[in-house]
Amino acid sequence: MVAEKETIPKRIREVSRNYRDLTAILSKDKNSVFQIITYGEFYTLIKAMGLGLSAAGVARGDHVGIISDNRKEWIITDIALLGLGAVDVPRGSDSTDLEISYILRHADCKLSFAENKTQTEKILSRIKEIPLLKTIIIFEKDYDDAFVKAHPEVRILDFESVLASGKKELAAKPDFFDGEVDKGTCDDLATLIYTSGTTGEPKGVMLSHRNFIFQLERVYEHINVQPEHIFISVLPVWHSFERAVEYVILNRAAAIAYSKPIGKIMLEDMEKVKPQWMASVPRIWEGIRAAVYKNASKESGVKKALFHFFVNTGQSFAVLTNMLRGLVPTFRRRVRFLDILISFIPWLLLAPLKGLGNLLVFKKLKTRLGGRFIAGISGGGALPAYVDRFFQAAGILLLEGYGLTETAPILSVRLQKHPVATTVGPIMRDVEFKILDKDGNSMPPGRKGVLFVKSEQIMKGYYKRQDKTEEVLKDGWLNTGDIVVSTHKRELKILGREKETIVLMGGENIEPVPIEDKMQQSEYIDQVMIVGQDQKFLAALIVPNMEKLEEAARERNLPYIDMEELIASMDITELINAEIQNLINSKNGFKIFERIYKFKLLSKPFEVGKEMTASLKIKRNIVNDIYKKDIQKLFI
Repeated sequence: MVAEKETIPKRIREVSRNYRDLTAILSKDKNSVFQIITYGEFYTLIKAMGLGLSAAGVARGDHVGIISDNRKEWIITDIALLGLGAVDVPRGSDSTDLEISYILRHADCKLSFAENKTQTEKILSRIKEIPLLKTIIIFEKDYDDAFVKAHPEVRILDFESVLASGKKELAAKPDFFDGEVDKGTCDDLATLIYTSGTTGEPKGVMLSHRNFIFQLERVYEHINVQPEHIFISVLPVWHSFERAVEYVILNRAAAIAYSKPIGKIMLEDMEKVKPQWMASVPRIWEGIRAAVYKNASKESGVKKALFHFFVNTGQSFAVLTNMLRGLVPTFRRRVRFLDILISFIPWLLLAPLKGLGNLLVFKKLKTRLGGRFIAGISGGGALPAYVDRFFQAAGILLLEGYGLTETAPILSVRLQKHPVATTVGPIMRDVEFKILDKDGNSMPPGRKGVLFVKSEQIMKGYYKRQDKTEEVLKDGWLNTGDIVVSTHKRELKILGREKETIVLMGGENIEPVPIEDKMQQSEYIDQVMIVGQDQKFLAALIVPNMEKLEEAARERNLPYIDMEELIASMDITELINAEIQNLINSKNGFKIFERIYKFKLLSKPFEVGKEMTASLKIKRNIVNDIYKKDIQKLFI
């Protein structure tokens, strides 16, 4: 049970007192040089910001928007607001003006932070639709006085000015903020996170301090984060996954190093700060793998062949290692002696080759990650098996986790000391779960069904949407909507979303994600969405890898004026079709009705904030609307 008086700010305060000289934040200045903020300095900034916000009119129970990506000002503001007993309502900078106005209005925000002038303009463009909003505080002062004077309808302040006023207040009232922190309880509302959602209107998930702290008392049983460890931060912090990870870091006196989810910048920053950890979505891990393969493709024939040989050897070695260590999911209790007997000799024979591969191929990658990388944590979506296998081959530990915004969000993560392959690890301690079939029958290990969970981390509900809350939350049990199967050791395998299931005209139920993941193994396919609801067969919308298509065109001497002409050519269509047939077939475990019979190549990639959520999940309803005519043509 979470203690009644526990809150996030109290946890941060305790850590800051005990580890005041350790690094809390690494943030780049204007010259891209990382500057250090210690825990002592961090909590002083939080207190000053708290007093500045109090002077600006923020009071206990107020809802405050934060429209920004991850940066040091975000986390300072977050903890300051929570310390005052206020509730933050975060959203990323990729949000549209329509989304922002809806959220700030629906959440009853009286004040909102904005990252810069651009985000402020989004708010101001629809300010009449947000009647309660009277104040905007901007993190970056990239505007002039004329901009402020042009908008008398709201009070516009800058972060540094509010912080400066708070520092003056702190000198006069040094105990005020701590007094407010002491008033907090675990059941106080901490945040309203509006789900970007792959379907429908966003809903405000109400999460309390209890929801977050429940995880902080259990997650370290899965990942061994220690004081002075460094996490590189690249995800949008408004997203519940990154938000929870930052609390996990700060609660353990580790450090957050802020970077960007852009390959070149991220890898350069990793070499600079030498992190032990990174939490990210599958697309980032996939991007690292793709970059390695891209570099290998530029090598000579011999070097390229050696690269593929050592990757394949590493993957085989990883499979054998998993068998030896008992890291293969099992759905019934069994004696492991046979696995050990089968795998030991081949493992022994491959070990020297694996060592050579580490030296010749994978050492460079480990150096790019900083040289002291312990593990990556993958969440926010299913980690494709081929990406997982690549990092296993490289000897880089990836711990896939699982959760939902409604569970704040961490439900499970692979154990660092015992990472069972192809699973998202065991459900955390003290989380009840059941797996039910469509008739409500409980499923034993090895049988799939919909996952229901019950624990102290479950949301309070959806803000102002009791009807939606009752749809998913009954008697304390949350319907996750995810189709899973469990091992006999409580480890979960995620098979797909109940609502993503495609039902063909013949009644066949199909989970699109495994097919999409498999298709994305092709170097010619960047993004894909399977379609076919109520049709006779499956089809696909495909965003091809334009760079690879251009290479293929040069090799085949294909003339073309632009990309539209290239993707429309018969040669490219045949190339993509051959790739699909090579991947989606019975040999790879796919049934006849799971095969792709038609596809449409798209010239524009799916974009975050439009066709994709911030965690890079496809918004299927949006894609269906945008490409409605193209989809219809696939089934004519």
